[in-house]
Amino acid sequence: MRKIAVVTGTRAEYGLLYWIIKGIREDSSLELGLIATGMHLSPEFGLTVKEIEMDGFPIAERVEMLLSSDTEHSLAASMGIGVMGFAKTYERLRPDMVVLLGDRFEVLSAASAAVPFRIPIAHIHGGESTESLIDEQIRHAVTKLSHLHFTSTEAYRKRVVQMGEDPENVICSGAPGLESIRRHRLMERDELERALGLPKGRAIGVLTYHPVTLDHDPSGGLGEVLKAVSGFSSGLFWVITLSNADTGGRKISGELERFAERNPETARCFHSLGRVAYLSLLKAASVMLGNSSSGIIEAPSFGLPVVNVGNRQGGRIRAANVIDAAPESTEILKALKKALSPDFRKSLAGLQNPYGNGDASGKIIRAIKVARTEGLLRKRFRELSA
Repeated sequence: MRKIAVVTGTRAEYGLLYWIIKGIREDSSLELGLIATGMHLSPEFGLTVKEIEMDGFPIAERVEMLLSSDTEHSLAASMGIGVMGFAKTYERLRPDMVVLLGDRFEVLSAASAAVPFRIPIAHIHGGESTESLIDEQIRHAVTKLSHLHFTSTEAYRKRVVQMGEDPENVICSGAPGLESIRRHRLMERDELERALGLPKGRAIGVLTYHPVTLDHDPSGGLGEVLKAVSGFSSGLFWVITLSNADTGGRKISGELERFAERNPETARCFHSLGRVAYLSLLKAASVMLGNSSSGIIEAPSFGLPVVNVGNRQGGRIRAANVIDAAPESTEILKALKKALSPDFRKSLAGLQNPYGNGDASGKIIRAIKVARTEGLLRKRFRELSA
């Protein structure tokens, strides 16, 4: 049996990995070694490792690495602690391959520690671009540390090949997060209202805002977003999901919580909704506001209008549901009015999601099973002319 270690550090990333984890566990030729780290192990972020266990997946290893601060120093120190933790984990677990997704600092720690152990890395969501985040550098660094690549679009596959990776080892799988939309039973509207304690029959807005980590003030645009929400008399009830553990994330979460406390009739905050409730929320919502990648990748599958604020998602491929707005309240208000107009929603009928059809896990697992690990390790830079 081939032992496959899968690393997960956040609630959002676990949702994207769910069907891959499930597929590996149910495959008789593979052995799952699930490694939980980062925000999953922090009570401050909802201790979401419990959600993984409730799904029936055993945790093979836990790597504590997240310091209780979100300064630049603490983030860099957390990365160092993570490398040491993953070194101990790989020594004990001895996986035949490590599966990583995305571009967060936990992923860079996991990839770096795998190099001396000569463990092939399969990386998901490479080749993408987020021009205002440190994730941009981390993602491309992990690509060069990795050996097998699964991209969400053909354009991103070409970009990974452009970085010198062997085209035979770069597969356009589509975005794995879309599979849950197709395979999970999502909640009906009344079921969702009961589960989240939402007012019955109110139109729903989803608000998610994360730090823009290359800006001098990573939380800088949030004040304008909340000003726009406060001045928008639409009757919407805002479901707010709190920020991640990036630099400035705790400041953003604190401001969002205070906003909800001051406006209990129009807003409510959640640390973690879980994958099914979150996707059910996107299905039921009238609009999504903020700067999350979910508005770019998952929301098109629901034809959900998205007001994307600022340049956190700069460089990503967009569907027609996304309205980009500068981080100024007047521009955000203008975009919200457009997003909620009947004509705009009608224009999204039959929208095709550029990130695939929700069949990524099968492609990824098949490639992991047949990959020749020894051959993967001996990487050779492929010139474009070749």
